[in-house]
Order: sequence, then structure tokens, then C-alpha cells
Amino acid sequence: MSETKKKEASLEIQLDDAVAQGTYANLMVVNHSETEVMLDFVFVQPHTPRAKVSSRIIASPRQAKRFMMALKDSLTRYEEVFGPIDWPVQAPEGSKGKSH
Repeated sequence: MSETKKKEASLEIQLDDAVAQGTYANLMVVNHSETEVMLDFVFVQPHTPRAKVSSRIIASPRQAKRFMMALKDSLTRYEEVFGPIDWPVQAPEGSKGKSH
């Protein structure tokens, strides 16, 4: 009986120095259309009336769902090691927006 081994596809992911430094964001705005999900990452400075999107990720709904599941899994493992992540105090009544 002969066995055939499936060749696993490999992908080499490169990370240049500028991207490796990362970008800090303390606000994420999520929008979608029928075919895309957009994640805007923003750094909001206290007492500043304006903030600029520092990074925008556009993905298919399927890829966005994969991202959501991977993030959920990662945070579950984080909490197993470091304990639960507390929710912040609820926003005041009447605040608008669906920012995360």
C-alpha cells in the first residue's frame, strides 16, 4: 500500500521595519457595505477635538469573520493567563456612535 503525502502550501510573510513598529490606536470604527468590512484605527488624544485615522483595513466579510474568531480565541487565551479584561465605565446617556 503506497502513501501519498499532501504537499502543504507554505507562505512566507515578510514584515518590514516600519510596519513592525506598529501603530497605536485607542479607537476603532467599524463600517461595512454588502461586499466589504472596513476597520479604521484611530489614536484620540485627550482634550483634542480632532483625530486622524492612522490605519484602515478593508476586508471581505468572510475574512472579517475569520479575524473576529481569531481575535476572540486570542483574547480567551489572554484571559486564561492574565485574568478577565474589565469593561470600562459605560458611556454617558445620550452618547452617539458605534465606535469600538
